[in-house]
Amino acid sequence: MQLRSDPEGFAAMGIVETLVHTHDLAEGLGLPWEPPGGLCRRILGRLFPDAPHDTEPWPTLLWATGRAELPGRPRLTSWRWYGDPR
Repeated sequence: MQLRSDPEGFAAMGIVETLVHTHDLAEGLGLPWEPPGGLCRRILGRLFPDAPHDTEPWPTLLWATGRAELPGRPRLTSWRWYGDPR
């Protein structure tokens, strides 16, 4: 399967990597950290179209990448983003 994207999709993927790995580092160091909700909302809309829209964006992005639980939804054990051109 060939994966492809457009500039917006590639940028969104890079931002996801930056956000979730910064979270991983901050959590490991016991530091609070949360990115802007608007940024998370845009990433969710671009790469995770099936993610819930009725939850806070940062916890939802963590859930969409298998890093956290969301109330009423099972924790994901596998995930993928959808970077295809829109």
